[in-house]
This record gives sequence, C-alpha cells and structure tokens, in this order.
Amino acid sequence: MSFEWFVARRYLRSPHRPAILRLITLFSVIGVAAGVATLVIALSMNSGFRETLQDRLLGVTAHISLTRPGSGGISNYMALSEKLQQTPGVRSVTPAIYETVLLSFNGQARGVVTKGVDVALEKKSDQALQKLTSGQLDFSTDADGIEGLIVGKQLSDEWQLRPGDYVTLTSPQGRLTPFGLMPRTRRFRVAGVFESGFYDYDENWCFVSLQAAQSLAGAGDIVNVLEFRLAKPELAAQIAPEVEHAAGQGYSAATWMEENKALFRALKLEKLVTAIFIGLITFVAGLNILVVLSMTVTDKARDIAVLLSMGARRDQIRRIFLLQGIAIGASGTLLGLVTGYAFAWIAGTYQLIPLDPQVYAVSYVPFHPNFLDGLWIGLVAMGIAIMATLLPAREAARLLPVEILRFE
Repeated sequence: MSFEWFVARRYLRSPHRPAILRLITLFSVIGVAAGVATLVIALSMNSGFRETLQDRLLGVTAHISLTRPGSGGISNYMALSEKLQQTPGVRSVTPAIYETVLLSFNGQARGVVTKGVDVALEKKSDQALQKLTSGQLDFSTDADGIEGLIVGKQLSDEWQLRPGDYVTLTSPQGRLTPFGLMPRTRRFRVAGVFESGFYDYDENWCFVSLQAAQSLAGAGDIVNVLEFRLAKPELAAQIAPEVEHAAGQGYSAATWMEENKALFRALKLEKLVTAIFIGLITFVAGLNILVVLSMTVTDKARDIAVLLSMGARRDQIRRIFLLQGIAIGASGTLLGLVTGYAFAWIAGTYQLIPLDPQVYAVSYVPFHPNFLDGLWIGLVAMGIAIMATLLPAREAARLLPVEILRFE
C-alpha cells in the first residue's frame, strides 16, 4: 500500500473525524449514487420504450412501402413483387390494400383500418398474423358464403367479439345506383383474434383477404402498396432508393424510419434532456465532495504541516486528497451503477410498473439497460468527482508548515 493511499484511508475511516465531516461524506456518496442510479434507470427506460416500440412496429408494419401516387393503385403487383424480390437485402415482398371502413356489430359502430392481404405471403412476414390469441387464420367462406376476418385483441375485448360472430363493414367507396351513390357493405365472420402488443393496431386494425378488400373498395385486381421486409431493417434508407429505381418511374418508396420520424425524434430528444437534467444531481454531489475535502484540509492542517516537516513532498500531499475524492466518487458511482442496473433489470423482467396502453402504446414500462450508457455515466461521474478534488488538493499542497506550527 502506498503512503498516499494509507493516509487517505486513515482520513476517510478515522473515528475521530468531526461528525459533520462524516455526515457530509456520507451524503456525498449517497448523492453520487443517487445521480448515477437515477440516470441509469432513466436511460434504461428511454431505451426500453424506443426498442420496444421499434420492435413492435417492425413486427406489424413494412420496412419499406412502395406506392404509386396518383395512379389509383398497382395493377401488375404480382409480377412486380417477383421482380423486386431479387433486390439484395429484401427478405419478402407482400401486396396489400388498406382502406378505412365503418365496422358495425351489435348496435355499435366505429371506424377501423382494414388490411387486405394474401394470406400465404403475409403470414410468413407479419408477426400480427402469427400471434392469434383465439380462433384461426382462416379467411375462407362459411356455409352462407361469408368470408372470415381477423380483429385485434383490444377491439375484441371492448366489443366482446368472439370467433364465430358476424360483423358488417361499410366502405366509403360507394357504388352508383338509380338512387344515387350508395356505400358498399359486406358481412364478415370473425375467424380469429390477433395480439400484436401494440395498442393502436390491436384497437383499430382488421385483416381480410386481398380479394375481399378489393371487392369492398370497388377496385379491380389492384393493390395500393407493396410491403417489403428486410433482413436488416436498419438498412431501409439504403435499400429504398434501389427499390424505387427498380420499380420504375411513378413509384415512391417510404421507409419505416420516415413514417415514424416524429416518434423516434421525440424519444431521442427526451433521452438528451433526461441526461442533462438528471446529470445535475451528480454535479451537486460533486460540490459535496468539494466541501468535504475543503473541510478536511482545514481540519487536518496541523497533520499536513507535520507530514511536510517530516519530509513528505507536496505532490504526495496533493495525491492524498485526490485519492480521498476519487474514493468517495468511486464508491458512489459503483453503488449507483449496481442499484440502477439491478432496479432496471428487476422492473423490466417482472413488469413492475403498469401503464395505460391507450396513452403509452404499451401496457408496462420497459427497461433495457445498456452497457455503454453505464460506461459513460460512470466516466462522467468520476470526472466530476476528480474535478471537485483538484482545488482542495492544491490548497493542501500549498500549506506552509512554519505558519501552521508556529504557535503549537
């Protein structure tokens, strides 16, 4: 053990220290630990929301959406799908047709989004159709010629919809009759219930067969979007221009990042603001370390003078107080990291904090601790602690033994 560390430990652990110094030292450790733990928990929560929303969005939405604005739809969608399937990085291409309709059941009515899909293709790539909580993925007609429909779990729970129930879908795309323009109406049988884990989709989406959606919209054999799933969704921005170029003139490709830009930008900004404001807790704790060491220098001035008189170098005196500040900062940082990561892991694993999914889109607070976040938080906390020790350590090294011991 070095001379400097030996003396620093004696100063920190001495039972003869003034009570106020022991109390402020304890508060300094607790302050650093509280700041570090709070920052770890807050950033874990932010990362959890971002990653959970991203995973659930990618599970039920396309990574790239190819449309043909102003043309009424894509007519040669099967041939185009096969062609674009060969694009490097593309895992699957599925045609779809979206339409907002009025769903009616048992005297109730509300607007929902129907997605017409090719079942054989869609069930391989869309996680929503792979997570049925009841019923089965069957769009075939029953004995009365009524086709099947898949609804979200939230809608099913609110309206007490069960497999086998019949609903009516009314499309605003009407048909011309002798009595004027009449809306298109078709009955469907609830074949199954899906749960994507994303509230908005479970509440407002329904799946029907591609042919049924085309009939309900009054369109021919066309779709309004080709949906691409990629092997690596994060490369969507690079692959989208290739898809658009291969499709030809008049087509437009949009990525999942562009369609959800506002959401992820808000989460990123929230992470920055959280780091800044909660980081102030650690800064205040650093000021406590400054106070502790300044008071220690005053309290131990005679000891410092004796050490200097016995041959201790001034840089050794400086290191004694630097090591004290580092020990306080390291103790608080380590305690804060352990506490923060432990809480984040327990709360995330056991879903301890429930949320209203209508507001937050998820039913609990997700925590995803990140090692790199802990690394930079620990480095910043230690940096603040070291900065707080510099002034007291310098003042301790500049004490003059003659002036202090003159009247002893």
